[in-house]
Amino acid sequence: MHTRGGARLRAGALLLTLTVLLTGCASTPEPRAARPEAKDHWRPAAGLGWQWQLSGRLDPTVDVPVYDIDGFDHDAAAVADLHRRGRKVICYLSTGAWEEFRPDAGKFPDRVLGRGNGWKGERWLDIRRTDVLEPLMEKRIAMCARKGFDAVEPDNMDGYRNRTGFPLTATDQLRYNRLIAGLAHRHKLAVGLKNDLGQIPELEPDFDFAVNEQCAQYGECAELSPFVKAGKAVFHVEYELPLTRFCGGSRRLGLSSLLKKYELGVWRQECPAARPGKP
Repeated sequence: MHTRGGARLRAGALLLTLTVLLTGCASTPEPRAARPEAKDHWRPAAGLGWQWQLSGRLDPTVDVPVYDIDGFDHDAAAVADLHRRGRKVICYLSTGAWEEFRPDAGKFPDRVLGRGNGWKGERWLDIRRTDVLEPLMEKRIAMCARKGFDAVEPDNMDGYRNRTGFPLTATDQLRYNRLIAGLAHRHKLAVGLKNDLGQIPELEPDFDFAVNEQCAQYGECAELSPFVKAGKAVFHVEYELPLTRFCGGSRRLGLSSLLKKYELGVWRQECPAARPGKP
């Protein structure tokens, strides 16, 4: 969501033998980027049940193994409480858009702020300016780690497909999304790819799970299959379709699907399906 090159050996058998004798072993090229081992951070498995709550008073009593909540709005005590209840906890952050209501909003210079993204008080970011954005986003991700979160859900990760006010390209987006994934892994956090369906083939190896909105409504859910085939969770919500319109397809694809309201409060309806009891 990579093309990996390999070295071609042109030497004859005698040269290869001498090389092995001199070095003690034959080397193999490293992949494009070394990623942390599974022991370094949580890897949510396909099919896990979840709750996504970004507004209203947090209800920690939903009987699911995974919660996705706002990273700024909740403190370490809230995360610890969910952990005591047996939940893994994902930290929601906006990494592709500026939000005027965040405590660090004043640290974003005007030159990186673009058009509005459709939500009040939010504007797209110029993701090409990693010199500005990388330290700001690392501080946010470090905050999630200090509070004890297990993972990060970075939002607004598909600016290149929108009217941002900047001439963003698919290459710009790939570079930025991989940067965010690397920052999360640096802080021992799992990281999810939010939407950005078109770049799943390139980005799936860099991300530990996916979060998607409305793939059933737009006939796009099959595009998330690389995550499930890799054993990774796809946390999916619909807002406008009844359960009967998407749960069958979700089960066939192995998605963890909910019906939610746009405000993403406590209310939820879950597709009925057997799911693992532990995250």
